[in-house]
Amino acid sequence: MSHRPPSPLPGRRGVLRGALAASAALALPTIGATAPAFALSGRPKAGWGVQAGDVTAHSGLVWVRSDRPARMVVETSPTESFRNVTRWQGPLLDPGTDFTGTTRLRGLPPGEQIHYRVLLADPDDPRRTGEPVEGTFRTASVARRDGVRFLWSADIAGQGWGINPDRGGYRVYEDMRALDPDFFLCSGDNIYADGPILPSVTLPDGRVWRNVTTEEKSKVAESLAEFRGAFRYNLLDENVRRFNAQVPTITQWDDHEVHNNWYPGQLLADDRYTEKNADVLSARSLRAFSEYFPVSSLPVGNPDGRVYRVLHQGPLLDVFVLDMRTYRNANSSNRQADDTTGILGAEQLAWLKRELSRSRATWKVIASDMPLGLVVPDGATRFEAVAQGDPGAPLGRELQIAELLRHIKHQRITGTLWLTADVHYTSAQHYEPDKAAFQDFEPFWEFVSGPLAAGGFPALKLDGTFGPQQVFLKAPSRANTSPAETPPYFGEVDIDGDSGALTVRLRQEGGDVLFSKTLQPGRVGQ
Repeated sequence: MSHRPPSPLPGRRGVLRGALAASAALALPTIGATAPAFALSGRPKAGWGVQAGDVTAHSGLVWVRSDRPARMVVETSPTESFRNVTRWQGPLLDPGTDFTGTTRLRGLPPGEQIHYRVLLADPDDPRRTGEPVEGTFRTASVARRDGVRFLWSADIAGQGWGINPDRGGYRVYEDMRALDPDFFLCSGDNIYADGPILPSVTLPDGRVWRNVTTEEKSKVAESLAEFRGAFRYNLLDENVRRFNAQVPTITQWDDHEVHNNWYPGQLLADDRYTEKNADVLSARSLRAFSEYFPVSSLPVGNPDGRVYRVLHQGPLLDVFVLDMRTYRNANSSNRQADDTTGILGAEQLAWLKRELSRSRATWKVIASDMPLGLVVPDGATRFEAVAQGDPGAPLGRELQIAELLRHIKHQRITGTLWLTADVHYTSAQHYEPDKAAFQDFEPFWEFVSGPLAAGGFPALKLDGTFGPQQVFLKAPSRANTSPAETPPYFGEVDIDGDSGALTVRLRQEGGDVLFSKTLQPGRVGQ
């Protein structure tokens, strides 16, 4: 294998130790606290850590949050000593963005370790800066021989299972950090805006699960301030902050950023809400999402911003990030004979077909926030995802997927791979046309992982329209098992630079590999 070794270069550990030391000096929030207590005397502080996102071969975004108005400044260096520094002037952080800000770095060298530190300057006296907070990331390599390795998962702080100090918080993030991936793909449900976090929950065996709590997470999120508080919650966990300082992210969203199973135009039938309009709630959530994650296609305050995008990761990999939430039609029986809106919307589907056709990467990962062939119900008669349980010819939202799969086959697009989450268990499905009702496509794989920190749920039924064959499954036998009962899951993708072979490993907390599959490059579909 020609991929860079999993363990970091010696200098990288040094910068991470420096970041942690700086964090300690800044009195970061801890998992035993209900919320950070920032004193406004002195200099600006960045107690929520730093994170990088949407990193490519030559660019990346760096994020921070201040405790007061401040000017964001980013310094980058090829070494942890910061002897040769490039300085990037960032935005003014103020209440309009909840004191968050993102700075875009351009012209970076490909395939290199970038060390960065964020300084927060007093807007009235730029010489007064707080303690720098450090991080690091690797830019994508333009050399095929370097390979690519990344992780994916989703579903954080769901079903009432929050940051538990008795378990050391979200320990799975430390397992993922130890693998030192090039990046982390979060497949949605980064927060559970509709899921309050209570101080404690009694488990079926009598044990008590304790949660770190905050005022904003004590109820469902409706106001912009409450959505912002929900996005802040996970940053209380020191495992998450350490992970963010080392591993850049590619982030998408799904329903629980707003409300379970929401769709555009929906009026909620949920007595917990005074604001029932899903469009109003989703707009507030998307605003907070854009403030709390570094997303290249979603600058804060830009009405033309969007979640779906493609991230080029060198000659071996392109990542196509979908948004199966914003443009979908209403959840229904999903058996329409004609459906041009579907789950992606016509514009996003056209974009995806066009960008897949343009891609020259060996592998084209389709980051789907919902699975294709798993039947995800929404009540007794409606369906939430693509499939609806009818194993016959495509109907409803399946029509869009059939169109896309047909396009991949007829355009001879090689190396497509679907990664998803949402269902709160881990599995692997191989879609086979000779076992499907719709057969005008080439075989492909879909891998499911998650949750990272939410309830586990039993396996869902398969829909035979696209011929999925489930070759691996690990799921609990009852609904909403806690992370103390069902381990968190995440997946790993490792592309070898010599052969181009792609290996998927489905892992659980602790790092154990549950299932592994190696795919060969150059095949249409896969």
